[in-house]
Amino acid sequence: MMDVAQDLAESTSDVTSNPKYSKFTEIKYESISWESCYYCPCLKFACISDFVKHLRERHCTREGGSFVCRYGFNGVCPSLPLDGVSDRDYDAHVNKYHVNQNSRGMPPEWSVFSAAQNLPAVLNDPLRGKQVNLFTKKWGADFVEKSHIPPSTYLPEITYHDFEKYISKIGKRYRRHDHFTMQQNLHREGESLTCNGIVSTSPTHGVSLVAVPEIFLKESLNLQNASTFSQVFPGIMEKSNGEERRKTGRVVQEKLSHYLDIVEVKIAQQVSQKSASFFHAMTSQDAIMTEMQEAARRVQALRAALQMLHKSVVIDTFRVLCFAKRRQNFEDVLDKLCLMATVHKTQPMLQLLLGTQDYVAALDLIGTTQEILMQELNGVHCFKHLPMQLVEMEKLIDKMLTSEFVKYVTGDLNRPLSDMLKETDSTCAEEDKLVCIVMGLLRKKNFSFVDTYKEEAINSIRAIIKQQIIEFISTSEREICLTGTGEEAQDLSIAEWISLLDKLTVALLVILERVQAVTYIMGQTTAAAGGSNHGNQSIAENNEKAVNLIDSEAFLTEADRACVDQKLSELMDVVCQYCHRRCANLVAPQSLEKATATVEELCHLSSLVEEFSEACEDICGIAAVPLKMTLKDQAIKFANRFHSERKHKLGLLLDAERWRKVDIPNEFQKLIDFIEENDISELTVKRSSTSFLSGATSYWHYEDATEMPPASPLLLVESVPYTLVGTALLLVQMLCEYCRYGQLLPIVAGYLSRNVVDLLRTFNSRSCQLVIGIGAVSVAGLKKITSANLALLSRALDLILWLLPKIKAHFESLDSTSVAGYEIVENDYRGHIKELENKISTIVYELVALQLNSWDARPPIPSQSFRQISRHLVSLHKAIAPILPEKQMQTIYSIVHRNFKDKLREKLLQLGIVKNGGPQQGVVTSELTFYMETLRTLKALPVEELDDDILENIWEFNSCQ
Repeated sequence: MMDVAQDLAESTSDVTSNPKYSKFTEIKYESISWESCYYCPCLKFACISDFVKHLRERHCTREGGSFVCRYGFNGVCPSLPLDGVSDRDYDAHVNKYHVNQNSRGMPPEWSVFSAAQNLPAVLNDPLRGKQVNLFTKKWGADFVEKSHIPPSTYLPEITYHDFEKYISKIGKRYRRHDHFTMQQNLHREGESLTCNGIVSTSPTHGVSLVAVPEIFLKESLNLQNASTFSQVFPGIMEKSNGEERRKTGRVVQEKLSHYLDIVEVKIAQQVSQKSASFFHAMTSQDAIMTEMQEAARRVQALRAALQMLHKSVVIDTFRVLCFAKRRQNFEDVLDKLCLMATVHKTQPMLQLLLGTQDYVAALDLIGTTQEILMQELNGVHCFKHLPMQLVEMEKLIDKMLTSEFVKYVTGDLNRPLSDMLKETDSTCAEEDKLVCIVMGLLRKKNFSFVDTYKEEAINSIRAIIKQQIIEFISTSEREICLTGTGEEAQDLSIAEWISLLDKLTVALLVILERVQAVTYIMGQTTAAAGGSNHGNQSIAENNEKAVNLIDSEAFLTEADRACVDQKLSELMDVVCQYCHRRCANLVAPQSLEKATATVEELCHLSSLVEEFSEACEDICGIAAVPLKMTLKDQAIKFANRFHSERKHKLGLLLDAERWRKVDIPNEFQKLIDFIEENDISELTVKRSSTSFLSGATSYWHYEDATEMPPASPLLLVESVPYTLVGTALLLVQMLCEYCRYGQLLPIVAGYLSRNVVDLLRTFNSRSCQLVIGIGAVSVAGLKKITSANLALLSRALDLILWLLPKIKAHFESLDSTSVAGYEIVENDYRGHIKELENKISTIVYELVALQLNSWDARPPIPSQSFRQISRHLVSLHKAIAPILPEKQMQTIYSIVHRNFKDKLREKLLQLGIVKNGGPQQGVVTSELTFYMETLRTLKALPVEELDDDILENIWEFNSCQ
């Protein structure tokens, strides 16, 4: 271990070579021994066995049956095998290596000063770069050049002046503490000298109670106890000889006398110290006796004065008080008798109040009487049965209130509906009676009357619905059986259902207004019972809903009032929701699913639902969600049927389409003009707009007839002519129908908008299959797909693209969340148009390429190939010029012209013709001149492309090749 320490010391840096730290290391070596643990410096050991026990407990681990010593750096002992030894060998190892060798010194603890240079860190230092003399330098402290480390700017320099304030503050306290400690030490030395007999200034100075045994100073000294007796008289019973016992007794007596003298001396010493106090007490005793005699004399005089005052004043005064008390008792007895007479008249008064329906006053009288019997007349024998009678009377009033309330509610709700024409001031009959009953129920805290009214209202609504259905069916000529709930057996038509719903909503609104009126009166009564003036103020402001309330004190707490208000609010919600559900059940039976509803019927049904929902919302403040959902389901069914029919119709029209242009009916032109000038949503507002759709449809029924309306070969859209096929016209009509139905049925506007997207996608995909995919050859019987067919489809797509933003804006105004797929449809249509243009150019290019493949640069000029190319260009122009606009046609011809130049360059390269001024170049120039004259005659290309640059472009490209 010492060798290892020396090697570490030699390999340290220049920091460890400092003599300051070397001295510290030597001191630490000398201080280590078995008395302390090197790794647990806070522990000290008195013997070697404690040190060995500590090493076994803290620095040893047991692995199976072996012991592994951990007393070393990083928990590894360098003198013991890693696999461990037995228990006996471990003790020998500890005694040899850690007990005996420990006195020589352990290797120093690792610190920052023990660190040496790390060879990988030095070699990989990026700041030093490549070192030339790396392998020629000697390893050690001088391996790395020394660098001066400047002092830190963040650490201030500490001097003696920084501690002057602290030293001046603590110095005075320290000197005072040192002086006090010195005095205490001198005092202790004087006491110790006195106890040793060195100083003795008085006979009693050396006397101390320490010489007296402790047993004599205890309060529990009992000589009857054997142990105590043996301690007081030690060995006296062990002597067998009488003379010895007497000697021992005398010795004990002398000790006890000595102890007694010590105690007497201590007592005398204490008395002498307190002698001044004793003399002072004896001196003041005479003065105290004189003061006590004077006090006794004054007490005797005071008692005589009090006795004379009692005889002359107190006796007469108490007699007057007794007479006053007796008079008060007589008056109390008279009041009790009057109170008993009043209580005796309680039952007749209750009958009188119940006869006038003043239930609140009757209940107040019962409560007041019960309170008087419990407090004022408690124990009166003649009234012992009255409390039970009052309790029974209170129960009877409660039953009367409940039955009267049910009777009133039943009569009010089941009044004939024709009575509404006679009700002027209020829709509630006998308001005063209702106020009396509700006030009594509130006084009894019987809040279940709200639930009772709710049940009665629901039963009344159920009866009204059944009655209305029976009355409606009685007027029908068909035989219809009813179900148990009063609903018909699903045999009515939709028109009959709508008529029934119209009458039923009117009847239900009458019932709801009655319920609202009764609920309003109950709410105002509750507010008055709770002591709120808000109800009275609102009544004064609105004379139409005036309620005559009973003048009484507030008896409802705030919590009770809130509970009743919540029940009343829930009452209106439940009743309205029940009406909505029953109406929804009428709108959505199975018969409506089988029937076919027209849009007019759905609009009528929608108006009925909206009016009923708005009226219910005005009454109770909630919307008719179930009824609206049922209406939406019916509208969605209509929209699904409408969309499936239109989609099927569009498929049939596309399959039968011959892709030829048709004349545009005059009514259809008016329809497009109307959409151009106005918003598409006004098709449902303008009465004449319906004739647009009907007129446009009638054209297809008048085909080949003499009465066919005048038509035009072109459709003008914003002064732009359109040549169209018949399917495109019918598709526009279908789209207008979608917009019209979306305006009439806004509840399914979003659904119709998505159907429009689906219809447009169907048209786009199916037309692409029929025209570009040549499906029309097999489906419609066409011989081939011509450029005119492609151009007609392109114009149809252009017309849809013009109409698409208007349709999108229309449906976005109805439902902003239903226009998600319009951008995709627009992109698909534009891509389809681009594909049609490429298809037309491809057809012409194939014909041109076929002619160029057989062309050779030789007379005659123009050659037969270029003559055929010109004929193809002229034929293309005749086919698409009446259909496509000029700009689109120029785009197609630009593509054809570019493809022609590319193909001609390939042909020239194949023939090996170059720009050398020879005969072949002249032939090519003549051919191109003829070709360009044809294009100039057709005016198919833009003006900037009709010059003679083609003569130079071809040769330049050829030379580059």
